[in-house]
Amino acid sequence: MLQVRWLGRVRFREALDLQRRLWKHSCDDYLLLLEHDHVFTAGPSADEANLLVDPAAVGADCVRIDRGGDFTYHGPGQLVGYPILTLPGRRGGGLAETADYVCDLEQVLIDALADVGLPGCGRLRGYPGVWLDLEGTPRKLAAIGVRLSRGRTMHGFALNVDTDLAWFDRIIPCGIREYRPTSLRAEGCEATMREVVDAVVGRAAERWSGMAPQRADVAWRHRPSDLSAFSRGLGPGRVEVAPPRSRARLAEAGVGNGLQIAERKPPWLRAPMDLNEGYLRLRRVMRQHDLVTVCEEAGCPNIFECWGAGTATFMINGERCTRACGFCLVDTRQPAPIDPGEPRRVASAVAEMKLDHAVVTAVARDDLPDGGAAAFAETIAAIRAESPGTTVEVLVPDFGGEAESLQTVLDADPDILNHNIETVARMQRAVRPSAGYARSLTLLARSATAGHVTKSGIIVGMGEEDAEVDLVMSDLAAVGVSIVTIGQYLRPTSHHIPVARWVPPESFEHWREAGSVLGFAHVESSPLTRSSYHAASGAAAVELSARTRPVPA
Repeated sequence: MLQVRWLGRVRFREALDLQRRLWKHSCDDYLLLLEHDHVFTAGPSADEANLLVDPAAVGADCVRIDRGGDFTYHGPGQLVGYPILTLPGRRGGGLAETADYVCDLEQVLIDALADVGLPGCGRLRGYPGVWLDLEGTPRKLAAIGVRLSRGRTMHGFALNVDTDLAWFDRIIPCGIREYRPTSLRAEGCEATMREVVDAVVGRAAERWSGMAPQRADVAWRHRPSDLSAFSRGLGPGRVEVAPPRSRARLAEAGVGNGLQIAERKPPWLRAPMDLNEGYLRLRRVMRQHDLVTVCEEAGCPNIFECWGAGTATFMINGERCTRACGFCLVDTRQPAPIDPGEPRRVASAVAEMKLDHAVVTAVARDDLPDGGAAAFAETIAAIRAESPGTTVEVLVPDFGGEAESLQTVLDADPDILNHNIETVARMQRAVRPSAGYARSLTLLARSATAGHVTKSGIIVGMGEEDAEVDLVMSDLAAVGVSIVTIGQYLRPTSHHIPVARWVPPESFEHWREAGSVLGFAHVESSPLTRSSYHAASGAAAVELSARTRPVPA
């Protein structure tokens, strides 16, 4: 069955790493549909003379990639599609097989364009792509550049829907000087991006699947005002109240007013208060070392159980977050400077508690050039220096999609790299407007590709359907995640998004069983599950063991 994902606006390098992971390591067929920020791309043999400007001077990226073709342009208003397919009966990647696949791809677009009111599109001999006015002066609507190896496809097409065609003046598009690009809008076709996507999905499923696809879309409407101050580029030094948790965004995602905050929780969501000796002892340790835990900052219902068992999640990089996620209780005021002594204090607390498995998380720090990655690396190193037998799990933010920041953390060699995708594709913009579904999948894919045990978490009860959670789990499995946590959303205050439903225990049991079928090493799924709940059990499921490391002198 074809898995279709409309991912919205995605940076080219993130989309490239995501599709590479799916291409190499997933057996599922995917069609990723998206738009890019301004970028010029080129195949290995592209002629540099066909790039007419310095990309940086015009605010664009430039990337060499492993597909055929010369320089082309991607940007807003252009539908980019990446079919990642296993083609039956095609084991190689020879010229004839590639030509057949390109022909299939062209036909999908030709048929879809006719469906949205632009008939007469076709092929121009010797020029891959989709063209108009074949008998007059041909104009190019869609470029195609693919790779086919071992019967598996990647890269794909770029269809100009409402693209600023002036960008093509900065290159010789695909090395073709005699013909120019055009767009649906320039040709008088008023079809919206969503209508074009729907048409392409229908024709792609017809050609490559023969049945209705499994589809998930992120939000179709994006407003800069949805984002937190830092995500809008205001930067440090300006104190600004985070934008309100918008009911409009929830309504656009198909979510109503939800349950009243005073509504009594069902029995399975009532965690008893237990001021046990273990809880009190761990609290003393935290206060002694002046440390912050996400257990307290996020109001976790499991704090008495986990602290009583001697486990806690340390939160570094301060206690103020630069994001404004609609489900989170963490403070969103102007963050304080990084405390250079924090990694050492965390390591001392881990040693004093004699932890076998330590979990370290952090607020998002979009005000820092590396997003706070260096502090993660320093904390991992400090724990290893004081407690070489302790395994270390880090729960990281998305670092704004910057691969270099993530690599800083991965180079410190955590035993588990955790990043929460949080919710289904449809709900991302409503729930965490400064993050993104594709960005989170890309971070997880990069971690798994680098060989690290990778973990993610989902919150349910915010307006999603059970079947949508199933699709998220499929995507997590496809990018190489080994451990998944799934738990019920509990509304922290009336200023946060409402609870849409109390998810029954049977659903959590279904996801635990589904996770086994998908091949996860461990699925922690229950109403009260949180990201670090029973983290040591998840670590044991992937057979982590403390590696032999030299003890510093």
